[in-house]
Amino acid sequence: MLAEFKAFALKGNVIDLAIAVVIGTAFAKIVDSLVKHIIMPLVSLVFPAEQGYLGWKLVIGAKEVPYGLFIGEVVNFLIIALALYIFMVKFLGFVMKTKKEEPTAPLPPTKEEQLLGEIRDLLKQQRA
Repeated sequence: MLAEFKAFALKGNVIDLAIAVVIGTAFAKIVDSLVKHIIMPLVSLVFPAEQGYLGWKLVIGAKEVPYGLFIGEVVNFLIIALALYIFMVKFLGFVMKTKKEEPTAPLPPTKEEQLLGEIRDLLKQQRA
């Protein structure tokens, strides 16, 4: 069982996935900072409040519903989704399309294929 786990854990796909998760987490933090520190403060200039979008609250009785935080998270999600779409669909799609369009030279015939070709030619000569 230990050998199977080692083979699974050290497989290239698992390592690639782990690296992708780490990079994705770091990217999410960057986008989160972009939204919280740049985009949403700019939005709060258009719709001013005491604490910017953080202060946007709906008060119902004694309860507060901080919808500004929700809007910030929605903007955060949309930016991450847009970045992933551009990278995964457009950029990688373009790269894969370019790879498919590159003509590949035919492989030279193997020894067996050469021998089969000679046998075919000899059979044609015998029939003629």
